[in-house]
Amino acid sequence: MPPASRSGPGEGRSPVTATGGGRRPRGAATRRVVEIQPIPTGRMLTVYVLLCAALVGLAGRLAWLQVVKSPELQARARAIQTHAVTPIGKRRTIVDRMGRLVALDEERFTLWAHPRYFNLPGDEPQQIRPPADVVRELSKVLAQPPADLLETIGSRRSGVKLATGLDPETANRVRELGISGLDLEAYPQRVYPQGSLFANVVGFLNLERVAQAGLEQSRDRDLRRQEVTLSMRRGADGTPLPDGLQAGALYGDDLRLQLTLDARLQQVAQQALTKQVKQWRARQGAALVMNARNGEILALASTPTYDPNRFWSYSPALFREWSVQDLYEPGSTFKPINLALALQEKAIRPSDRVNDVGQLTIGGWPIFNHDRRANGVIDFPTVLQVSSNVAMVKAMEQVKRDRFWHWLRAFGIDEMPDTDLPGAVAGQLKSRSEFTSAPIEPAVAAFGQGFSLTPLKLLQLHGMLANGGRLVSPHITRGLRSGDALASATAPTGVQLLDPAVTRTVVKWMESVVENGKGMKIPGYRIAGKTGTAQKARNGVYIPGARICSFVAILPAGDPSYVVLVVVDEPQGGNAYGSTVALPVARQIAEALLVIEKVPPSQPTARITAKASRS
Repeated sequence: MPPASRSGPGEGRSPVTATGGGRRPRGAATRRVVEIQPIPTGRMLTVYVLLCAALVGLAGRLAWLQVVKSPELQARARAIQTHAVTPIGKRRTIVDRMGRLVALDEERFTLWAHPRYFNLPGDEPQQIRPPADVVRELSKVLAQPPADLLETIGSRRSGVKLATGLDPETANRVRELGISGLDLEAYPQRVYPQGSLFANVVGFLNLERVAQAGLEQSRDRDLRRQEVTLSMRRGADGTPLPDGLQAGALYGDDLRLQLTLDARLQQVAQQALTKQVKQWRARQGAALVMNARNGEILALASTPTYDPNRFWSYSPALFREWSVQDLYEPGSTFKPINLALALQEKAIRPSDRVNDVGQLTIGGWPIFNHDRRANGVIDFPTVLQVSSNVAMVKAMEQVKRDRFWHWLRAFGIDEMPDTDLPGAVAGQLKSRSEFTSAPIEPAVAAFGQGFSLTPLKLLQLHGMLANGGRLVSPHITRGLRSGDALASATAPTGVQLLDPAVTRTVVKWMESVVENGKGMKIPGYRIAGKTGTAQKARNGVYIPGARICSFVAILPAGDPSYVVLVVVDEPQGGNAYGSTVALPVARQIAEALLVIEKVPPSQPTARITAKASRS
């Protein structure tokens, strides 16, 4: 048996004592008793309700954002993520009938400076140069004094416009400088290479590229290139990505508007007209050339004119083409038209003769010949040669007044002509009751007064005589063509109004005017023509001493194809007549026209006379 243990003082006590003053044995472990208290039921319910409410609120917020606010948020996101490129409004080129440039867009640049970023090549990236260092290099390229550039910059730190209208070559030289803080902004600029030559027809764009006159304005929609606003997505770094482009957004066209005008003939007409208007100190002048068979206008010159490249230097009164917008009484140049309608009505015969007594009184109004002379009994070729007012009144008296008025209406005197020329207006004609009730109205209309029209309308009517009685539509465009392709001349058109035999007779009478006159004969060619010197009226009252001198030519007379009309407004001098003022211009134009159009010479006059006598 094991030896009995011995116990000293305190034997039988537990090694862990309760509270008291007993000493804890060294190294003895300590055990603590923790009593867990139960959580109250109300507090747990509150936490649960709060968590549920938070989850419901979060779900509601998500539903609100994804369902209700989704369209608005998507729109805001697209606005941030997409990049819109607005077109700069490029326009199509305009060319003449041979493809010569008349109007085109050229790239120009605006130079912006941001001095707070100025840095020269080789500098540290953080180094900022003073404006004087940059201006020293830039002035050599811009050809401007450095002091002027420094003054423009001043104390501004960014967004300084240093120059505008820089051509591509100068812009490249600026780029080659490699200067940081310079920004080149490209934009199109409308340029007119022919200067003032086509200004009266083509018009111009203002500094905001808004069409202001001529074809630029009337054909504005056709001249705008196909351009759309490009919308591209932005990448994470802001780089535009080709995403979301509309169909046709990258499509570009090379269409050009082709005119019927010929720059060579236009220049001849412009120079001859300007010289004559200056010599006679006239108010203005116009020269028109038309292909009588299809209505194509080959030249339409007027003076004074302007340079569309510097339109701001000229009076706005010059921006309108008066030959299609101003009315005047045609005078004697309308006499062949009246004789044609009288022949058509069979009121006169080609072989008839008229007694020119030199003076008449119609309805109490006296009517004289321009030279106050009586020419006796004369035929109709002579009526045109001497331009007898009295003989015309007697001839047109054979036409019933109602029929006379009817034909003037049929010719479209008081209607706007069917033309693509911008600003064309209708003429003025008395009402049917006024014309038929007052004897003086048909009497003065017989020699081209009492009604008014534009030079363009008179050109159209003489074209009717030249082409065999068809009223064609005068026009100056052949339409849009792609690339370097050119359209050919249009086919003959027009409404048949007169018998071709009638027009041939009148043209033959007009040919006798040139043959028996001076100044218009061109060796080897048969030309028909008629002069006109009319009083000028304003607000229904004739202006003392104010005249409008004109000349119309049809060529070649044997096979009429072209009509030339020259009108000069208010030439000064006692010898200012159609034969002295307008005819010389028409001759120069006719000579150039025959060469440019390669018109072969007519058969000799002697053979024409012999053939006529045999017939």
